[in-house]
Amino acid sequence: MKKPLISKTQADRLVKKYGSPLYVYRTSVIERQYKNLLRAIPFPRARILYACKANANIEILRHLKKLGASVECVSKGEVERVLRVGFSPQQIAYTCSNITREELLSVMRKGISVHLDSLTHLKWWGEARPGSKVSLRVNRGFGAGGHSHIITGGPKSKFGIYYTDLPKARELAKRYHLQIVGLQQHIGSSILKPTSFVRAMRLILTSAQQFPDLEYIDFGGGLGVPYRPNERALNIQALGKEMSRVFSDFCRAYGRDLELRLEPGRYIVAEAGALLATVVDIKKTPGATFVGVDSGMGHLIRPALYDSYHHIFNLSNPRGKSQKVNIVGNICESGDVFAKNRTLPTPRIGDLLLFADAGAYGYVMSSEYNLRGKPKEVMIP
Repeated sequence: MKKPLISKTQADRLVKKYGSPLYVYRTSVIERQYKNLLRAIPFPRARILYACKANANIEILRHLKKLGASVECVSKGEVERVLRVGFSPQQIAYTCSNITREELLSVMRKGISVHLDSLTHLKWWGEARPGSKVSLRVNRGFGAGGHSHIITGGPKSKFGIYYTDLPKARELAKRYHLQIVGLQQHIGSSILKPTSFVRAMRLILTSAQQFPDLEYIDFGGGLGVPYRPNERALNIQALGKEMSRVFSDFCRAYGRDLELRLEPGRYIVAEAGALLATVVDIKKTPGATFVGVDSGMGHLIRPALYDSYHHIFNLSNPRGKSQKVNIVGNICESGDVFAKNRTLPTPRIGDLLLFADAGAYGYVMSSEYNLRGKPKEVMIP
């Protein structure tokens, strides 16, 4: 049974101090998730690179740095932020997608390793820095995830060098005297079945046999958390054990131990965050009861964008009579709906609602649409 991230007393105190709506993050949950994942992987050369696109809050980045995490970035802006936090270039990996030559060279000059996403990127890199080491993002033709918009592998995906083009990649590398030392893939997000992840591992390891100079293989992120009541949590211990076994077998056949890399984002921060919002209006029509809050899709766009589910707690009236309602926001869009036909303890104007599991892809995807300001963020132990 899911429980709210914070109590009503804590929520009331925080809203009184910082206002509503408000994002709240717990460092203890972040630490728990990071350490659980690290402990679950017995392979001795495992490295976790936090995918900061999930949540680039500076205090979260600082906390993960203290825990020993490295970091994965997908934009020049993210690179600049994590450098300001204190991550060294050796602790940063950059995954590019449809970027300009100027951005690629800018990251290159900082000494950061880059997972090259296309043959064009590989050519640009070779022209600028012949004789250097490179890593390739590979699309092995397989994808998985919780929604079509977050599947990042397969023949219809825009990401990576498709595996049938790897011979061309090797030819380009030879032309520019590049040493391919890393392979990376990312098949999608919100994956809750270990079998999907292990299948993807086996596929890229098949390609890895074609590259004799590898130092690491990055299996990407995508580890999910159970948002919906009927979802079962990813068995991270079983996954870590199987990943380590498969990778150990590969390394023995390959002739030396490589570094096993993972890029979790959602798994580390999703359950560590919540959005607090206040009920400001209640409206009934023949078709529905609408509960309006002082937030909207500009603050948490996942339900509108992905039809995503977030458990909603009525902190102010937890034992009230259950009622089926639509929770809607303050943005002038019909799609600004947090939940449809959701059964909740009867909301009243002034009640404080908590939207659970909002630590990943919440604030970081927020906007000022309708010129509504973004909520504040606060970290608590």
